[in-house]
Amino acid sequence: MRKFEFTIRGNKYKVHLKDFEDNIATLEVNGTPFEVEIHRDVKKAKTPKLVRHEVKRKPGEGLIQRSEKGNIVKSPLPGNIMKINVSVGDSVKKGDVLLVMEAMKMENNVLAEKDATIKEIKVSAGQAVLQDDVLIIMK
Repeated sequence: MRKFEFTIRGNKYKVHLKDFEDNIATLEVNGTPFEVEIHRDVKKAKTPKLVRHEVKRKPGEGLIQRSEKGNIVKSPLPGNIMKINVSVGDSVKKGDVLLVMEAMKMENNVLAEKDATIKEIKVSAGQAVLQDDVLIIMK
């Protein structure tokens, strides 16, 4: 809910207020959980309290999976090819800029993921591409 930092008699405390219902507050002080009772007039809330359950992820869910075929360079986003910096037969090193594409009104460099030789270029400057379109094949 909210986080606070308190200094009491020279000691610093990090307090995370997790829940506050009626006159009971659930909080965490420096990593230790506490339930404390607040002495005040209890006011009834006019709006109902929304209860959300913690989202449990399945194993591997949300992880980016890289293709084992590192020889194919695909478009990371839909956009337009602005400039191609390599030719067929060129040797490239990991991190070299292969081409520049415009996506979401920004220029994006497409880099080589490993050392290789350019086998085939599937796009040309000015061409529009979609996400995951094959741009370059390396060997």
